[in-house]
Amino acid sequence: MRNGKMRRLTCSALALLLAGVSAPALAQQTSETTAKPAAAETSDGTDIVVTAQKRSERLQDVPIAVSAIGGEALEKSRVMSADELAGRIVNLQLTSTVGDNTPIFALRGVSMSDYSLNQASPVATYYDEVYKGNFAFLGVAMYDLERVEVLRGPQGTLYGKNTTGGAVNLISRTPELGGTEGYLNLGYGNYDRYEANGALNVPLGETLAARVAFTFARADGWFKNQLPGEPDLASVREYGIRGSLLFEPSDSARFVLRASTSYQNPRNYGIYAQPEAVNRPGLSRRQIEANVTDRRRARTWSVSLTGSFDVSDTLAVTSVTSWDKGRLSFYEDTDGTASELLEIPYVDRATQFAQDLRLTSDFGGPFNFILGAYFNREKVYNQTTFEIGKDIDSDGLPGVTDGDCAVGFPLGCLFRNSFDQVKKSYALYSDMSFEATDALTLRGGIRFTHDKGVQSDFEANAFGPNEVLVMNLIPPSRLDYSTENLSGKIGADYKVNADVMLYGNYSRGYRAPSFNAQAFFDPSELSVAKAEKIDAFELGVKSQFADRRVTLNMAAFHYTYSNQQFINVDPATAAQTLLNIPRSRILGGEAELTVRASDMLTLRGGLGLLDTKINRGTVSGVDVSGNRLSNAPKLTFSGGFDATVIDGGSGKLSLHGDLAYSSNQYFEVLNIPRLRQKSYLLLSGHIDWVSDDGRWTASLWGKNLANKFYFTSRVDLLAGFGFDYNHVGSPRTYGVTVGTKF
Repeated sequence: MRNGKMRRLTCSALALLLAGVSAPALAQQTSETTAKPAAAETSDGTDIVVTAQKRSERLQDVPIAVSAIGGEALEKSRVMSADELAGRIVNLQLTSTVGDNTPIFALRGVSMSDYSLNQASPVATYYDEVYKGNFAFLGVAMYDLERVEVLRGPQGTLYGKNTTGGAVNLISRTPELGGTEGYLNLGYGNYDRYEANGALNVPLGETLAARVAFTFARADGWFKNQLPGEPDLASVREYGIRGSLLFEPSDSARFVLRASTSYQNPRNYGIYAQPEAVNRPGLSRRQIEANVTDRRRARTWSVSLTGSFDVSDTLAVTSVTSWDKGRLSFYEDTDGTASELLEIPYVDRATQFAQDLRLTSDFGGPFNFILGAYFNREKVYNQTTFEIGKDIDSDGLPGVTDGDCAVGFPLGCLFRNSFDQVKKSYALYSDMSFEATDALTLRGGIRFTHDKGVQSDFEANAFGPNEVLVMNLIPPSRLDYSTENLSGKIGADYKVNADVMLYGNYSRGYRAPSFNAQAFFDPSELSVAKAEKIDAFELGVKSQFADRRVTLNMAAFHYTYSNQQFINVDPATAAQTLLNIPRSRILGGEAELTVRASDMLTLRGGLGLLDTKINRGTVSGVDVSGNRLSNAPKLTFSGGFDATVIDGGSGKLSLHGDLAYSSNQYFEVLNIPRLRQKSYLLLSGHIDWVSDDGRWTASLWGKNLANKFYFTSRVDLLAGFGFDYNHVGSPRTYGVTVGTKF
């Protein structure tokens, strides 16, 4: 009955779009979104400029589903990591299987089921146009941002890296030639949280300027460890530094050099093990008995050079050259108890070089284009160890020794695999538009991609508790793939008037093959999953009313999802391989409303609908046909208000409230009833004061104000180890921040 209601709702949305009703399209924005300095807002505050299509354009004129949130709004709302974007963007979810600041995004139901550190999400993350595929590259990045843009649907005709689900673009502030300026914010919160962030912009002449930005935070863990003498888990301990240099030798040339590093070493996250009666007797929801309390360590280095210059009055060249290096290691207390039943150390080291080069036209006539070439080389080293019952004495002799592994196999053993992985991607892409009339624009693009991958020196061994080799399980092995893909996009948009635009498009998305990182026991586990493909149809309307005080946008979409990559566990042998689910379909819609009720009050709301279904597929020996996809709640809603209550000589006092609702969802495609995450609502808000001259600020803030207990990922490990593995969302946090601008 609920599925029928979902279909009726979505079909109604499609009917409205086809009828050309002046209902909204969905390029989401928030009322606090800020534009680039070179393309400022209009006096009424409603014109938002984005670069989602690699051109500076008014958000309402971009014929794709894109959300944009300004850096100031992110800062005031305490969106301090990419993980927290999920509650502010409709139809954007995440799974935190590998911990904070390493999100696995799901966009419109397109997600990744594999938690291995060698994989790349189908929802790409970009820092200043640089693709960050591996988890080791993500680090600390949500500071001193100009804005965040989230693009829904397959991306390939405009972006260097091809993705099936969409793109999350983090865009930092660039240096400015105008003058010396900066800011500094200091904060304190519960769990003894200390934080600071700031930036300094300095002109170095008429053509040169520099900007340095930083962030720092420390907080005690909220997962309270009840083992005597052991520290609490899920703490915060991080910093990030970014330096940028702007060089503008002429009006036709501009270069930005960026270098950054970040480091995190908090106490690792804790695992909430179920059933509670067996694994958590006598513990409250946010208490744990963890014997593994090692620090999680993540280090990133990044350098990029973005250059743009005009080769004529109508043609410009843009080059983005980048190098990244990252290290991520953590020791997970996987069983979530004081025992040593199952613990997993992870190691991920990666380097990346990428070059994106594109030619952009500005003919001033009906036809324009973007032509691009892209190269990416990523090298990864992974090492993973399953430590199974290493405190269990199986041979009857005193103490736990390496002989216990040989006798009690698999109990008392450390199963370790390691490998090198190199992936190369070459692509040519194009995006074109033709203004057939003053109102109608035809659009299209095509992309050719050649991907190559090699997984080498793969080896798996069984060791005793003292690291003595007991058995070689998978001898040194090598896998490779080479594939080519042709994808693209066609569409059209029609401007009913200056404030209403209809658009529609079809696009095909592609995600490269993947290597299995979870082979431990037998060479048959070594596998390569085939490439994913998505055929996406979308219709949308973008509209503004009442002198642009009301923005109402909507979109509807239908995806056919082919060969989605999944981890598969053989129920008879526990062997893990990568496989492809042959076919699924995704149907949904989105809408967002922004109302500037007055100069003192703005209201915001966003709605996301999803109806997902696996048409054909088997996972872990179970026919999953008819099941829902993971990380795809049928209904999500976000909303809030921004109200100015005082605006006078003593300064400006404003109130801001936000809510984020998600209906029930699964984190796996088996749709196990006990692992379904029930619907939940999160509340947050902040009270801000700004001095009359704008120099001084103060903010009182809180997140998850109702202290809601919810899960961010759930996995069934009952068959093998007797418990369910769960990650828990953060509890209530609050604090105060003061700042100054100079």
